[in-house]
Amino acid sequence: MARFQTRYICQACAHESPQWMGKCPECEAWDSFIEEVNLKEKGSGGSKEGSRKQGFLPSHNAPTPITQVTAVAKTRRSTHIREFDRVLGGGLVPGGLILVGGDPGIGKSTLLTQVALNIANSATAEDTPTVLYISGEESAEQIKLRSARLGTESANFLLSVETEIHIILQQLDSVRPALAIIDSIQTMFDSDLDSAPGNVSQVRACTTHLARFAKSLNIPLVLIGHVTKEGSLAGPRVLEHIVDTVLNFEGDQHHAYRLLRAAKNRFGSTDELGIFEMYENGLIGVENPSAVLLSERLEGSSGSAVASTIEGSRALLVEVQALVSRSPLASPRRSVTGMEPNRVNMILAVLEKRLGLKLAEQDVFVNVAGGIRILEPATDLATAIAIVSNFREQPIDPSTVLLGEIGLAGEVRAVSQPEKRLREAARLGFRRAVLSKHNLPKLVSNLGIEAIGVESVSDAFRHFFTPSSS
Repeated sequence: MARFQTRYICQACAHESPQWMGKCPECEAWDSFIEEVNLKEKGSGGSKEGSRKQGFLPSHNAPTPITQVTAVAKTRRSTHIREFDRVLGGGLVPGGLILVGGDPGIGKSTLLTQVALNIANSATAEDTPTVLYISGEESAEQIKLRSARLGTESANFLLSVETEIHIILQQLDSVRPALAIIDSIQTMFDSDLDSAPGNVSQVRACTTHLARFAKSLNIPLVLIGHVTKEGSLAGPRVLEHIVDTVLNFEGDQHHAYRLLRAAKNRFGSTDELGIFEMYENGLIGVENPSAVLLSERLEGSSGSAVASTIEGSRALLVEVQALVSRSPLASPRRSVTGMEPNRVNMILAVLEKRLGLKLAEQDVFVNVAGGIRILEPATDLATAIAIVSNFREQPIDPSTVLLGEIGLAGEVRAVSQPEKRLREAARLGFRRAVLSKHNLPKLVSNLGIEAIGVESVSDAFRHFFTPSSS
């Protein structure tokens, strides 16, 4: 006999409530509750028992002592895209569930189509991999046109336009592909639920079905996810807890560069960064990102400084730009692009307190050139010097790189892996580096670059700017 159950679910965090609420008590999102009515019927074909009979759910196993569990190292499959493999930790893991999110039009489908075609075209005498691309948004003709634009095709690249999860599971069970791609998870629906596709309950149910099935057959599965207007994955707490890896595809549609970061990775590090450049024939990995990011730098201009940051296993040189202008407003503007705004506000307060610079009446704009977003505080010193450089209209030496974290007392703190940062700077032709004096004892003598240690922001100020230029 059918039984109806009505509930309200927050579309931001999946919090459930028996009645509608204006504000979610869990994530504090406003107007996020949607009514859902579930129709449950005993013995229905879509129940857990029915799914288990079809082989979609693994059977229950008795608890096993950990001493009797055999840990077998799984062989990763390369995607033949070095930047993508770098972020994954070496390639695709059998049975791994990967969620890729990003703004519409940023290139998620293009990147994963390239991955699918690379694997489908990597057939050998011992291995003939098949890729199944399941689309709920685009037609097969649209994907065909994208494949033609990328300049490659393969008979091992199979397409399916389907949104019902149980049919998708049957297709996966029939094909047993080396890689499966779902584009996108928000368009999939479970016919056992009475809610609309894209709701939290539908996304959670479909992802759970796919996760169990992929792990039971050791099929790497990639899900494309939509993002909210705030830039986070739709239903983040629902999806991120189910999948093994969460990748964020970032970038500005008006810039050619795209960044791939791992927010969660059970099979590798979350510190790696993949950098791509968008061309007409697809996304190409950037082999030398530091040189590319600094290629358009205008030497001899005030308000420009080069910082060295670490992204995973690579050192990256970026240009920090600052513009300081007297403000006509009662509350001067603070605009920051590419780094944490609160961090810049702290640096401005330190400069005003420790150096006596009158920045409270100035509009301050800070930008990391090239669309790169910097997360670590090692760029504090470069940001501070760029701000002072533009404020005093005095350029700094273009062959100098800066690295150091600034504390509230105005001290310049040491950074991690200084040798790797300085070797990258020396490779690109920089002649000197200004960093914390606490990093100097840890440096070797043959780095090919002069290292100058400073103790505080005042020391760095005296090194770059002369008193007569006030």
